[in-house]
Amino acid sequence: MLGSPPTAFLFDLDGTLVDSVYEHVLAWQEALDSEGISLSVWRIHRRIGMSGGLMMNVLLRESGIAIDEARAERLRRAHAAAYNRRSGMIRPLPGARELVAWLTASSIPWAIATSGRMETAGPVLEMLGVDPARVPVVTRDLVRYAKPDPDLFLAAADKLGVPIEQSTVVGDAVWDMLAARRARALGIGLLSGGYSEDELERAGAYRVFEDPADLLRHIDEVGGRRASM
Repeated sequence: MLGSPPTAFLFDLDGTLVDSVYEHVLAWQEALDSEGISLSVWRIHRRIGMSGGLMMNVLLRESGIAIDEARAERLRRAHAAAYNRRSGMIRPLPGARELVAWLTASSIPWAIATSGRMETAGPVLEMLGVDPARVPVVTRDLVRYAKPDPDLFLAAADKLGVPIEQSTVVGDAVWDMLAARRARALGIGLLSGGYSEDELERAGAYRVFEDPADLLRHIDEVGGRRASM
């Protein structure tokens, strides 16, 4: 019998595997306040998941305040410092550890692709129990463009040695789903980052689950099968 290769899973990090979206929101608000830029929290939340540089451009465009390279770098550093101060409060989302452990035990390839840089992603990965020396992790530092561009997911699939067309992107934001579509991968949305089911589906998600635990309960419905099944 001919066997098809297993589906590879490419995970976003914040809001997908760890409950960190609102820590990012508050960190960005603190960074913006330090530069005298006042923006509503909801506006910041709607941009979490896209690349930091692009998010700053959008937020500052909405505020009507000009940004130069020096200010952008100050904002990036201020956000990273504020986020890392909050990182001790971040926890894995329900079922996250069990999900990736099940994939590993089932010999199903998986990787992490995050718009964050390693300076902020590193402590969270350690808390999650993910060793970048053993699990492919692609951060903003390693690609030219982050979400909604497809570069992160293309690089993650390449690290796994699997075609992107045989990969499924799992994310909590519309930016993940848009990047998945541009990469020619299927997209699965999770509600754990604050976007609605309708928003995720309109952005390209073909299935939407509550969180990693809910995805694990239905993993066989989205291509997650043990090698012997």
